Amino acid sequence: MATSLSPSVLGMLGFTLLAFWGVAGWALVRTLGQERRKVEILAHQDRMDTYSPKALAELREWIEDNPNDPLADEARERYDECVTVLRTTDMHFYDWSGEEIADLETL
Repeated sequence: MATSLSPSVLGMLGFTLLAFWGVAGWALVRTLGQERRKVEILAHQDRMDTYSPKALAELREWIEDNPNDPLADEARERYDECVTVLRTTDMHFYDWSGEEIADLETL
């Protein structure tokens, strides 16, 4: 005896598939756009900023709060490298203003 799926189950199945593939498609298009932008920046210059303004501020805060952590030296190097890249490059992946870059200090 064969049983068929009810219209509500079929509707939910259709919605779930559409939602999954819709989100997956959107994420793919967005990610590919970001990667294309990174390639364009790297074609113009050999280095690129690695932290957003918020992430770099959080990294600095962590370094100041944890000066004796075994990873603090590596974190300082990465922070200083990002500051140097921001000061020496024209194009930035993240939205940095000239004022924000001018206010940065190496550690």
